[in-house]
Amino acid sequence: MGVSFLVSSLSQVDQPMIIIIIPFVFLTSWLFFYFISDPLVRAKKLPPGPKRLPIIGNLHQLPNPIHKSLHHLAEKYGPLMYLQLGSIPTVIISSADMVRDIFRTHDTVFSGRPALYAGKKLSYNCSDIAFAPYNQQWKEMKKIASLEMLSTNRVQSFKTVREEEVSRMIESIANVSGPINLSELILLVSNRVVCRAAFGRNYEAEINGGRGLDYLLSEAQELLGGFCIADFFPWMEWFCKFNGLEARVEKTFRQLDELYDKIIEEHLDPDRPKSEHEDLVDVLLRLQRDDSRKVPLSNNSVKGALTDMFIAGTDTSAATIVWTMTELIRNHQVMKRAQEEVRGLVKGKTKVEESDIPGLGYLKAVLKESLRVHPPTPLMVPRETTQDCRVGGYDISAKTRVFINGSSIFMDPKNWENPTEFRRERFLNSSVDFIGPHFELTAFGVGRRRCPGMNFAVMVVELALANLLYHFDWGLPDGVGIDDMDMEEAFGITMHKKSHLYLVATPVDNSNI
Repeated sequence: MGVSFLVSSLSQVDQPMIIIIIPFVFLTSWLFFYFISDPLVRAKKLPPGPKRLPIIGNLHQLPNPIHKSLHHLAEKYGPLMYLQLGSIPTVIISSADMVRDIFRTHDTVFSGRPALYAGKKLSYNCSDIAFAPYNQQWKEMKKIASLEMLSTNRVQSFKTVREEEVSRMIESIANVSGPINLSELILLVSNRVVCRAAFGRNYEAEINGGRGLDYLLSEAQELLGGFCIADFFPWMEWFCKFNGLEARVEKTFRQLDELYDKIIEEHLDPDRPKSEHEDLVDVLLRLQRDDSRKVPLSNNSVKGALTDMFIAGTDTSAATIVWTMTELIRNHQVMKRAQEEVRGLVKGKTKVEESDIPGLGYLKAVLKESLRVHPPTPLMVPRETTQDCRVGGYDISAKTRVFINGSSIFMDPKNWENPTEFRRERFLNSSVDFIGPHFELTAFGVGRRRCPGMNFAVMVVELALANLLYHFDWGLPDGVGIDDMDMEEAFGITMHKKSHLYLVATPVDNSNI
């Protein structure tokens, strides 16, 4: 990252232009860093951190995967660490105790969001929930999400959607005799559940020349999680025109916008068949028509909220299911016990229903351990301080970018015995949960910015896992051993397994259990 990304980006520009651009960029940055920025930084008592270079600061010290690079630096410099990433002052939080101290006293201060290049465009100029700055508009959108879009009753109203799509997945697996690409299949199921709940129906073959929503989702995720020079040198946003990033972002945005226009038009059609339950577009359009609202719900806010559901709701659920199945394959006894639990509880039924899930304590422990070892968003969405504050005797300025390194917190030996090992039993007799004030397992975020879609995601994950374990015995393809499994993580805003998970499913007759 850092210098290598900058050079690779510049290499896409014509050679004569490079000769002009490079000296200008470095001279201007050097002047800014030493005569404007650096004296202001030195005047404050900053958290400890590594020495920084002129212009790029500490970017050169963050090779991929970034969350692991930050973890290694935090081991040396502490749980509250200062970095200069390009021209952006940055603080890294790497312990549960530090998260607890900050968010019990400075939750509001640490609830801002930086306006990142791709995120700003894809969220309709930060009109959504995830990327919006901390202001009255965001408060209104968060209230809508919590009380209307993703309330307990609303999530429960999509029960039939989840059960139908999971049953469809089980049927498709039963018809395959060889290895199954579980990564692709799970992403497809997650897409379908989110689309039906949010949009009212599937739109798989209606965009991207028939390539489906998964292609558009993948492109959006790559843009949101990739390197953008403007995110570290905001005054260089113009460069995105030359390296092709602006064109990619605009194309993805246009495809999303066209999809949303089509969906909204269908929902406004007076002849549209009425469904039993409101989908999320119905909810947003109903609220938009409510003239009594103090903060009007704009078209951009409606589309921004749909983007949050589509991207965040699909990707994190799929990644969690794939990582959990990966760990179960690597831990045969855990897989066996989880199967015995679900098969013993369901007792001959044709499928696992959501009403069965509360009785699956062992499976819930497995899921918690999977979220600890493989958090879907290890760095969470970056934050930005809204005003100056003092933490632990250190000065944190307004507009400081903040990363909460979940992977460091979840691997902290202070909180977890043998943290690198997958041990489901650590949660069997523990009250620690990703729901509640347990800062050592903040897999869905913390404070005001905690993910409002947590309940929706967990229900999809638990139902899918329970049915996969109930209906099939699982194994690796011929010639592949546990030691051959690639556990490398893909780079992006969501931590997917880099190589797809291929497994062989053997149907089990549960009618006589």
